[in-house]
Amino acid sequence: MKNFKILIVEDEPSISEAVEAYAKRAGYDTLTAFDGQEALKLWQEQQPDLIVLDVMLPKLSGVDVCKIIRAESSQVPIIMLTAKSSEADIVNGLDSGANDYVAKPFSMRVLMARIRAQLRQGDSSLSSGENNLNNNIIKCAGGRIEVDKARIEIRKDGVPVQVTKSEFLVFAALASQPIKTWSRDGIIQAALGDDYDGFDRTVDTYIKNLRRKLADPEHKNGWINTVHGFGYRLED
Repeated sequence: MKNFKILIVEDEPSISEAVEAYAKRAGYDTLTAFDGQEALKLWQEQQPDLIVLDVMLPKLSGVDVCKIIRAESSQVPIIMLTAKSSEADIVNGLDSGANDYVAKPFSMRVLMARIRAQLRQGDSSLSSGENNLNNNIIKCAGGRIEVDKARIEIRKDGVPVQVTKSEFLVFAALASQPIKTWSRDGIIQAALGDDYDGFDRTVDTYIKNLRRKLADPEHKNGWINTVHGFGYRLED
């Protein structure tokens, strides 16, 4: 069984040490960084399987670190730690590319559960995993968009689109049944799995990001239609 490596980025020693202790007790290998620049250096050198990332950091904020990582990699799961729990702050973190967030003060058991869920989601084979798709490549949007499960990649007009893992799974679920209208709960179940315990409204953020990344002058909604009062449907 693979030994997962977790990068913990937190400038408060008491929190960093507690997260590290719980992670090691759960059987994970750990790396620690205390500022944003050090976090990027360790990410580039060590290629961790997951990052626990505080928002408020010296030298470079967690949001900036997340954006830089997402500009180069769509795969590594990022769980943000934030002392701010307003909806705007949460959306800002998710918009920067984070997969999940945990607001301070938090339970270590909850954080460990979130870590397990993200690692389980990433370690599963997408051909038999959360989205239950049967083909390695799904074409949609009149053939202009391809969902490539083998590469974990979305391509528009043959060009890869930079998306996070969660965004990929959400779009892959929509593309698996393009005529279906999906509720938020349905998307969560199909794409993110039973272990996901975030807010259902988080799906709205993933959809907003996908629309922005896939949009063109003729399809400003990125081929993702809102079905008012119910959810979303992929336009084919």
